[in-house]
Amino acid sequence: MKKPSPHPSRFLAFDLLATLVAVVRSDGVVLFANSALEDAIGMSRRSIEGAQFPECFAEPQVLRNALEGARSNEFAALRYDAQLKRQHHDPLPVHVIVAQTERPGEIVIELLPLEAQARQDREERLIDQAQANKELIRNLAHEIKNPLGGIRGAAQLLEMEMESKELTEYTQVIIHEADRLQTLVDRLLAPHRRPHVVGDVNIHEVCERVRSLILAEFPRGLRVVRDYDTSIPEFRGDREQLIQALLNIAHNAAHALAEGIAAGEAELVFRSRIARQVTFGKQRYRLALELHVIDNGPGVPDSIKDRIFFPLISGREGGSGLGLTLAQTFVQQHHGLIECDSVPGRTDFKILIPLP
Repeated sequence: MKKPSPHPSRFLAFDLLATLVAVVRSDGVVLFANSALEDAIGMSRRSIEGAQFPECFAEPQVLRNALEGARSNEFAALRYDAQLKRQHHDPLPVHVIVAQTERPGEIVIELLPLEAQARQDREERLIDQAQANKELIRNLAHEIKNPLGGIRGAAQLLEMEMESKELTEYTQVIIHEADRLQTLVDRLLAPHRRPHVVGDVNIHEVCERVRSLILAEFPRGLRVVRDYDTSIPEFRGDREQLIQALLNIAHNAAHALAEGIAAGEAELVFRSRIARQVTFGKQRYRLALELHVIDNGPGVPDSIKDRIFFPLISGREGGSGLGLTLAQTFVQQHHGLIECDSVPGRTDFKILIPLP
């Protein structure tokens, strides 16, 4: 088959994407394949371009039908799941998006590995969830704050009028509980009140500060391992917020390791890495900090695994359920995200923050 003419320069931007992209004619002949597609299939661009793209799939007729629908203007975009054939590898499960361009007879086909699609969906849920949590917390805290002040004030006035010492014990209970609730409300509102103080941040100084705090609280039975990539550059951020976020995660992990600490087998790992060409928070970044807090504890209970970043959700007796919520809020103020992957024996909290 005759090779198509050299692809226009407007296609070259697709090479910057991690997504697999092919531009095809309506008859299925490939006009352009980006670098990510070359790597996934295991064939050079020269081999892919000019070939029939449907033949790259385990069920080529599905794509042929989609191209026929695009050619007859039955839809502007179509999505379905498929198996992409690869050289010397098992087929790759992908989510296929077929979309027309502004040029007649030219169609863009985007392929998202299903694992990546699931991760993207999960990240979007986390972001939406965190935003909803933020609004809920602020509104709820303000609604509680005003009547709480009235209850405390009324209890104080009542106490002044009482002559019986026995009865003042009851007013003291009211005042004490009102103060306890006030402290909880202040903690809920803290990240939204405090100004974002930006400066140069060395992430390993943050890790070392948190490591010293954790070891001071758990001096025996807990091993805290450093696994740092010292080439990670400084970045602009709020050092105190990041210390608090990392401390909340590490503190939760240490409490989850109670049995391991008692047996002298508990381990907590701080691991820093550079991630390249990553997408999270609906944006793509050339470089990002990837900071892991990994423990060898029992894992996050299944009953709360999908809700651990919700406010007031805790896996331990007496926990406030605010630590991870506040950590997620602080990291998101750095345009980042916290993810959790947990199985019995290994829980990995991963902090992602864009780097310049």
